[in-house]
Amino acid sequence: MKLRVLVVDDELLIRKSLAKVLRERGYAVELASTGGEGLKRAADFEPHVVILDMRLPDTDGLSTLKLLRKDDDLAQVIVITAYGDVQSAVDAMKLGACDFLRKPYEMEDIVLAVEAAGRNFRQASELDLYRQKAWKSYSGEEIIGESRAMQDVRDLIEKVVPSQATSVLITGESGTGKELVARAIHYRSERARAPLMEVNCSSFHEHLLENELFGHERGAYTDASEAKKGLVELCDGGTLFLDEVGDMPFATQAKLLRFIDHRSFKRVGGAQDISVDIRIVAATNKKLEEEVNEGRFRHDLFFRLKVVRIHLPPLRDRGTDVLLLAGHFLEEFSRKFQKRFRDIGPEASELLRAYSFPGNVRELKNLIERVVLLEEGEVLEVDHLPPEVRGRRVVVDAARALGSADALALPTLAQIEAEHIGEVLRLTSGNKSRAARILGISRQGLIEKLRRFKAEEELLGRQIS
Repeated sequence: MKLRVLVVDDELLIRKSLAKVLRERGYAVELASTGGEGLKRAADFEPHVVILDMRLPDTDGLSTLKLLRKDDDLAQVIVITAYGDVQSAVDAMKLGACDFLRKPYEMEDIVLAVEAAGRNFRQASELDLYRQKAWKSYSGEEIIGESRAMQDVRDLIEKVVPSQATSVLITGESGTGKELVARAIHYRSERARAPLMEVNCSSFHEHLLENELFGHERGAYTDASEAKKGLVELCDGGTLFLDEVGDMPFATQAKLLRFIDHRSFKRVGGAQDISVDIRIVAATNKKLEEEVNEGRFRHDLFFRLKVVRIHLPPLRDRGTDVLLLAGHFLEEFSRKFQKRFRDIGPEASELLRAYSFPGNVRELKNLIERVVLLEEGEVLEVDHLPPEVRGRRVVVDAARALGSADALALPTLAQIEAEHIGEVLRLTSGNKSRAARILGISRQGLIEKLRRFKAEEELLGRQIS
């Protein structure tokens, strides 16, 4: 891509000299002698870099700079100021100029400044393209589901996105899609052009998490050889996503609360208050009300975070959404792995409906990805499903039998449970720990059930080790 440079300067000699040097360096160059002419040329030429004199015959350079940035916030503007006019340069940088040079300047300085501005433009363009793709990816359409609960979730997102709500709390079991909702809120809002910064609060000890969030000053501790900005400062204007906020250390909770109250903070080891404008989206799979009652989470922070609360239901409570999601993932991974899968067979669909999916949407997505990657065919059938899902066949068979004329022939709930546990144990070769994980109970709970059934050997037909 040939870099386009617009020179806006009222001195003819300067314009011609810059044009000659820059064209020799391979740039496409347009010239303008006034602010008004510069704006017209910018609209037609769409420059990547603008060299703008702060003193123009028809207007001041700052006014022109504002209009240039308003029309194209990716264009990089280098301002030229008179010697000693430092305030103009400072004001220009605040308005978005990428660099400034003072007269008199060396031509080589201009060339170096244009090269740097060109690199900035390419980086800004790539970032803008990434954000556009992210916006499309997280536009809300990927939050799939027709259940009433998911319609309520989408309605809440629609209300939060344009609002001034500075804190949103997303709750739900692991794997229900909390990160997806957080990204949808950010990328569909006016904050999308600013960063979305994410931190998993369970991944850091107290002091490391504080440093990650708020940064530190040089000399704040032994290894702090230079100052470092934290995520709160880096995402100014954007969104801070606090994943697993329920695991945040108690001392760090106090510092986060102070920040939310004042919208300012101090870096670790710093004395100066730094103010930022961010939206906080927090997520947790814990029941924060219980954490508050147990004294593990601050009640005042809990109330600050849940200005808007969005709860994501577990997949087992979403009815036919499981089949909509399965179909979506089947299409996605068939395209990714260049496979022929197009549909899910009726019996496989029944088993997917019957399975409880303790890992929720994440587990379903991983399941479909594994099937598409390892299996062949156009229809996903029962034999393609993993043992823990095929083990639900007894429940499906019982459900079919509900239409039988002899209702008394149907198995009791205890019989269905016993048969299902036996099937899972068989499929796991008698491994009680693995079977308990699949069943969603503790190993001791499984052992107690087996004792109650008094049928461990009958279920397996052999001794379980």
